[in-house]
Amino acid sequence: MIRVAAVGDIHLAPGDEGALRPAFDTLGSCADLLLLAGDLTRHGTPREAQVVAGEVAGLPVPVVAVLGNHDYQSDQEAAVTGELTRAGVHVLEGNGVLLDVDGSRVGVAGTKGFGGGFAGRCASEFGEPEMKSFVRYTRRCADNLARSLGELRGAGGTVLIALTHFSPVADTLAGEPLEIYPFLGSYLLAEAMDQAGADLAVHGHAHMGTEHGMTAGGVRVRNVAMPVIDRAFAVYHLGSGAA
Repeated sequence: MIRVAAVGDIHLAPGDEGALRPAFDTLGSCADLLLLAGDLTRHGTPREAQVVAGEVAGLPVPVVAVLGNHDYQSDQEAAVTGELTRAGVHVLEGNGVLLDVDGSRVGVAGTKGFGGGFAGRCASEFGEPEMKSFVRYTRRCADNLARSLGELRGAGGTVLIALTHFSPVADTLAGEPLEIYPFLGSYLLAEAMDQAGADLAVHGHAHMGTEHGMTAGGVRVRNVAMPVIDRAFAVYHLGSGAA
């Protein structure tokens, strides 16, 4: 059984040092890996990223992350990624990582993702260049996610996890105003997961959403935004039943 700890939307900044470290130090006894589902900083600055790095450096389990929209705010996402990478975090964007966990090969494919909405009420790649660019960016994120999941399976991954910041389904947005659903995720991410196959999908971003959901193809989806799970991390079990 694989124990997956996950949290998103921790929004750390200077002054938050040590806020999560005591909880994270317990991971060795309750989890096999930690997933960070984006919005790790408040405004996407390298100094904020250093605070995040201090919370996760040297943990007893591998740490895998994607960035969120807040982590892009200052146009320094490369520097944010660099700070996390130096702390030993696997930061993903359109790629994946294969981990040896308790005798299993666990593949995590990640992308921030983007918006656009969900089947029947979604943006289309039509009209103004700005709208086409919006949807094409989301589609590119989804295509890269599907490709990464396929590559991980081909490389011997026996358990596959899709890690995003934006949501792949509307299920986990329940509680958010309907008017902002198109800005919280896209059905294209779910299609990518169903196409390539995944055992679990983890995302954040929807602070007022709901924890549990599922894609049309049966992939379990979990919204791990900290305001939703209301703790330092949630733990899901893979390999013998529902997460």
